[in-house]
Amino acid sequence: MMSLVPMAIGLSLTILAGCASYQAKPIEPAALARSFESRSLDDPALRRYITEHQDHEAGVGEAWNLETLTLAAFYYSPELDVARARWETSRAAARTAQQRPNPTLVLPLGYTTNAPDGTLPYLYGLGLDIPIETAGKRGYRLARANELSDAARLQIGVVAWQVRSRLRSALLDLFAASRASEILTRQVAAQEQIVAMLDRRFTLGAASTTDVNSAKVALLRSRNEVVQSMDRQGASRAEVARVMGLSLGALRQVNIGFEEFERTPAEIPLDDARRSAVLNRVDLRAALARYEASQAALQLEIARQYPDLHIGIGYTVDSGANKLSSQFSGIALPVFNRNEGPIAEAEGRRKEAATEALALQAATINDIDRAVQAHQSALAALDLQDRLLATQTRVLQNLRRSFDTGETDRLTLISAQSTLETSTLSRLAARVAVQRTTGQLEDAMQQPLQFGAGNAVPADLLAPTPK
Repeated sequence: MMSLVPMAIGLSLTILAGCASYQAKPIEPAALARSFESRSLDDPALRRYITEHQDHEAGVGEAWNLETLTLAAFYYSPELDVARARWETSRAAARTAQQRPNPTLVLPLGYTTNAPDGTLPYLYGLGLDIPIETAGKRGYRLARANELSDAARLQIGVVAWQVRSRLRSALLDLFAASRASEILTRQVAAQEQIVAMLDRRFTLGAASTTDVNSAKVALLRSRNEVVQSMDRQGASRAEVARVMGLSLGALRQVNIGFEEFERTPAEIPLDDARRSAVLNRVDLRAALARYEASQAALQLEIARQYPDLHIGIGYTVDSGANKLSSQFSGIALPVFNRNEGPIAEAEGRRKEAATEALALQAATINDIDRAVQAHQSALAALDLQDRLLATQTRVLQNLRRSFDTGETDRLTLISAQSTLETSTLSRLAARVAVQRTTGQLEDAMQQPLQFGAGNAVPADLLAPTPK
């Protein structure tokens, strides 16, 4: 008879041959730095990605706008890579939960000290201990893992919206700084003319020292504001690059369009905003998935009150006698506890998950209410600035006609032009305020305010990294 021990060893080696092996993947900082520096908006793979995910037929034009830069950020963002990696981990955890427990190989060995003459005193054999989970534990474990995996997948959408939100805010800062720089540059040119004319009048005795000094102080202040606006442009462009996962050099020669911020968004009814938030906020859906996972976890702990079964099947040779055996073993007796502690913990975690979801929903509604109110106020302030600027524009036009007919001097005309530029700055500030409240409202809904523009987060973003 073939020995059972070599057979068992051979079977074990055959099974182990199919096991996974470790593969080292070292991280080289120098290679990471080179890869980061090589990222560019001219990457053909990025261009294809953007073209595939745009809501319209046009491809990437000469100017990059909020939509195309957002898609580029989704492509390169390291934060999204981290979120995708966490989802992959949760998917692996779901595979772990799906696994059934492996049987245990038993190799009984023994020696009989008083074996009859003529018989071998050895005991050896082969057995299996087969575990059987009861009360649906595997199903509850798998349900919990699947819900947590779904929550991790939805978290990718949460991170994607956060990336889009920070990118929009940085682009709005860049828009405000660049437009302010243009206006201030025109104002500086007008104030330089005013100072030159006042200097000539002072020489002729037609202007006071106070008038000249006041004009010079205003000119210096405007020049300082131009420098500050240029600094803000640099800082905003650097923030855009950081959010997108690019080096600043990758954006230096990029033409960025701001048509998104030039338009004035319409008011949105409060009920529509609330409905959109409830339907579109990914973090609410992720919170509900975590709550469902806590429900499955509670069911699993309740099921653990019931012991699992272990079926033992064996074959032994005992002093030359062949023996077959079977037994039930490993049945835990609920004498000292019935899993009350873990059940109570699971109930507590379910309550936590429920209160977190409800708190998030309440905070969302409050954010919507505040954002709608702030948006309406900002629109009203912008309307006042529009009317004020229109009035001053008409005044300047009248002064130009008067100047052409000789009824008004150049100093009065240029002073009115400088005043108009000041009002233009105020109108820019009002427009930026509207766009900031628009961003707050979009963040509260996790949806672009232009409902016809489609979702800001592509549906297939919730998938492994596209790179």
